[in-house]
Amino acid sequence: MAETNFVDYVKIFCRSGKGGAGSAHLRRERTKPRGGPDGGDGGRGGDGIIRGNSQLWTLLHLKFTRHLFAGHGGSGSSNQKSGAAGKDIIVEVPLGTVAREEETEKILFEITSDGEQKILLKGGRGGLGNTHFKSATFQTPRFAQPGEPGLEGYFILELKLLADVGLVGFPNAGKSTLLSVVSAAKPKIDNYPFTTLTPNLGIVQYRDDKSFVMADIPGIIEGAAEGKGLGHRFLRHIERNSVLLFMIPADSEDIAKEYAVLLEELRRYNPELLDKKRVMAISKCDLLDEELTDAMRPLLPGGIPVVFISSVKGTGLISLKDLLWRAINS
Repeated sequence: MAETNFVDYVKIFCRSGKGGAGSAHLRRERTKPRGGPDGGDGGRGGDGIIRGNSQLWTLLHLKFTRHLFAGHGGSGSSNQKSGAAGKDIIVEVPLGTVAREEETEKILFEITSDGEQKILLKGGRGGLGNTHFKSATFQTPRFAQPGEPGLEGYFILELKLLADVGLVGFPNAGKSTLLSVVSAAKPKIDNYPFTTLTPNLGIVQYRDDKSFVMADIPGIIEGAAEGKGLGHRFLRHIERNSVLLFMIPADSEDIAKEYAVLLEELRRYNPELLDKKRVMAISKCDLLDEELTDAMRPLLPGGIPVVFISSVKGTGLISLKDLLWRAINS
């Protein structure tokens, strides 16, 4: 199988810079043979920084660069000159990236806007020069403070896609076909389950030059919340979506039952997902005539707007876009 360019989970090792040592220099000049202490402070160590970049959509650039080291601070010198600050190591990540400690799995922060910066590891402080330790009774300190050591550790960077609409459904429900028709995205499409192995994003054009982002994730199967299939790995991508579009094919044996199973999997993974706005699309309606469509309506689950669509024929796609746009902006 060809390797995908989409990477949404990486483990990195980061080390911040250590602070520079303070100087214990004593001033010695021909005109001032006993000039006293004039040692400067050490420079701070470089920080490990995570920065959001709206032009990125994957963590692929970190897949083979997993060791990140910031620069060390420079030592202080004579004439109270401070050492140079260590160079920060700045890692750019796509929006929606969550950073967590590898050992405790504690969430440290998340990046949600372009240019947003968070410090992953703080660099060590520079040591104080001997000028800080002089006093009226101790005029010639011959020592200075060493710099603080840097910090290091393993961290997990996890990407949760930011999209307006997330496609939810069992494998082979027509999610990728819909995305390929309503947007310029080109996901892999075939007539077997789990054709989609990685999430896909597409920008859906709407009326008056408006648009919204749609995300297609691998199909969910019963038990996905416990790790069955591929759903468990990618369910986190639904957490950032404004609207959930449930897609169930028209040839399904029991549409209401499939919808209930999908809802239960979302509830078991994260109960807050049930608070999101929901829309249902009955896909593959090119298999139905008008009489069968009317016969199916009473069997559909209540409390959710439903639209019948055919991605192949383009039937119902305008109505679907209208429904999704109202849900996004309501």
